[in-house]
Amino acid sequence: MSTKNQPLGGNQMPRFGGPGTMMRLPAAESPVGLDAAFIGVPLDIGTSNRAGARFGPRQIRAESALLRPYNMATGAAPFDALQVADLGDVAINTYSIAKSMAIISAFYDEVLAAGCRPLTLGGDHTIALPILRSLAWAHGPVALVHVDAHADVNDEMFGEPVAHGTPFRRAVEEGLLACDKVFQIGLRGTGYAADDFDWPRRQGFTIVPAHEVWYQSLAPLMARVRERIGSAPVYISFDIDGLDPAFAGGTGTPEVGGLSVPQGLEIVRGCRGLNVVGGDLVEVAPPYDPSGNTALLAANLLYEMLCVLPGVTQR
Repeated sequence: MSTKNQPLGGNQMPRFGGPGTMMRLPAAESPVGLDAAFIGVPLDIGTSNRAGARFGPRQIRAESALLRPYNMATGAAPFDALQVADLGDVAINTYSIAKSMAIISAFYDEVLAAGCRPLTLGGDHTIALPILRSLAWAHGPVALVHVDAHADVNDEMFGEPVAHGTPFRRAVEEGLLACDKVFQIGLRGTGYAADDFDWPRRQGFTIVPAHEVWYQSLAPLMARVRERIGSAPVYISFDIDGLDPAFAGGTGTPEVGGLSVPQGLEIVRGCRGLNVVGGDLVEVAPPYDPSGNTALLAANLLYEMLCVLPGVTQR
C-alpha cells in the first residue's frame, strides 16, 4: 500500500461529506515535500462578459468528490506515484489586477522553488500570465498546449493591458513562451478582424480551429504536438470554453461549435510523455452552471492533467 496521500474514499466517508479539498485530499500549507499540488486562484476581475469564475475553485473542488484515484481508461494511479495535496487558494486582491498578478507570481515562485508542479483551479484566464512568469523564472520559456475558443492575444481590453483576453500577447512580449512550440486548439467564433488569429500565427504558434477537427479524433494531432515539443517543459492551459457550450455552458464567454468532451480528454491524455510542468483549468462560472456539470467536467480534466505528469506510469 502506498504511503503517499490518498483521496478520501467513498466507503470511508460519503461523497457528499468530508473535506472540501480537491478530490478530498489532505490540505497542505507548504509545497515542500509535494510532487504536485492543486491550487485555487479565485480571480475573475479580468472577465469581459459574465463574471462568476471567482467561485470556480470552490465548485470544482465540490464536484471532484465524485472522482476516484485510479484512471480506468489509462491505468494511471497518480496517488501511488506522486505526493499530492491541496494548497488551498491564493489570496488575490479582489480590487486590483496589478496587485493580484504580483501576489499570484509570488505564490507560484514558492511552489516551483520547492519542486512542486502546480495544477490550478481558476479563476479567469488572466491568471495564466503570472503563472507563466513564474514558470519561465523556473524553467525558461515554456511550450504551451492551450485549449480555448479564443486566442487571448488582444493587445488591450478597454485600454487595459492585462485581462482575460490578453495573457498570451503579454507572455510573448515578455519572452515567457517557446513560440514555435505553442499549440492553440479549439479556436472559433466571431471576431473583430482576421488578425485575432493571424497574430499568433505570425509569432510561430500552431493554430487548430475547432471547425478543422469537427468529428475527428485528436490523437493524430497530439502525436504531432508531442513530436514538436519533445523534451521541452510544457504548460497546459485549458479554458473550459474550448469545449462546446452543450457540454460546458457554465462559463463567461461561450462560443458554439466547440470541441467535444472526448476530444478534450484526448488532448490532455495526449500530453503523456511530455515534460508537463503544470496546468490550469479556467473560466468555470458556477452561477451559469446550475447542474454542476461544467465544474464536474473541469474536475475530471484536472485529474487527467495529474495523470500525465512525469513519474506517473500508465498501463
